[in-house]
Amino acid sequence: MLKAIPALLTPELLCTLASMGHGDRLAIVDRNYPSASSAPRVHHLAGADTASAARAILALFPVDTFDEPAVFRITPTGQPDARFEAHDEFRAEVEAAEGREVEVEPVERLAFYELARSAYAIVQTGEPRGYSCFVLVKGVP
Repeated sequence: MLKAIPALLTPELLCTLASMGHGDRLAIVDRNYPSASSAPRVHHLAGADTASAARAILALFPVDTFDEPAVFRITPTGQPDARFEAHDEFRAEVEAAEGREVEVEPVERLAFYELARSAYAIVQTGEPRGYSCFVLVKGVP
């Protein structure tokens, strides 16, 4: 056992997070997301909701400050300004971890799928609420 590492993070996910470099993308998605067909590295946190997964990951993962936006959220097709409770919860987790305001860019569903396919890895949660999908760009500590 290690100290100060959130228990929710698996050894495999820790390895992935440590392997990522500046500018690499990480998708954190809900249980409905087609993750297996979207990325070569998929980590399952089936017992976690999106906010809990974000909190654990963001304890170790720096969000990029060089190129912004560095955080993206999915929205329904044709509704780029749609906002859901999960979006606000995720943003709150990012801002708490970063200690600063963070822009979270809306991306419509199909464009989000393309963005997530460029991710280094996907973390699929057990979040039951739809449109609880996000992409983070890794920064430097």
